[in-house]
Amino acid sequence: MPDENTHNRKRNIKKDLNYFTELALKLGADDAVVFKTENVVFDSRTILKCMFGCATWGKNHTCPSRPGALKPWEYRKVLEKYSCGIIVHSTSKEVSQEVSFAVEREAFLMGYYFALSLSDCTLCKECTADKGKDCVFPKKARPPFHSVGIDVYKTVHQFGLPLEILKDENEQQNWYSAVFIE
Repeated sequence: MPDENTHNRKRNIKKDLNYFTELALKLGADDAVVFKTENVVFDSRTILKCMFGCATWGKNHTCPSRPGALKPWEYRKVLEKYSCGIIVHSTSKEVSQEVSFAVEREAFLMGYYFALSLSDCTLCKECTADKGKDCVFPKKARPPFHSVGIDVYKTVHQFGLPLEILKDENEQQNWYSAVFIE
């Protein structure tokens, strides 16, 4: 039988999700929106874009190519256990990660003990993995939103968030993180 705190947490999830989006915006996100996991578009082909388009494929601690890492189709099974969360958008990769990790921490402290942020890691200027060393921030490093089998384009477009294919490397980039909360 669920205890009183579990019941209250479920009853207030809408309120808490609104709080998390407000927190994300306060911390510097350009946008933050609530999502239901059923609206997350999974596509295991994302691993192909990692393998054949990412300069750091096989070279960092949060990469799906690292030994023992879950594959996108395995992540899907795990992430579908969540019911909702928030998407964080920023034009700064660092801000996207900092905000999503702060929201994950706040959610955890509020009793959502499975809260998990997915965000491109920017904690180190150069990942220590290519030097054969352990991760400097193993408690903070997370896999990117797109590397776990999520079609970020289709997912964020459902919410009217900006993300287009860049034709020039000088164009402004949009970075996305997700915090799976409940």
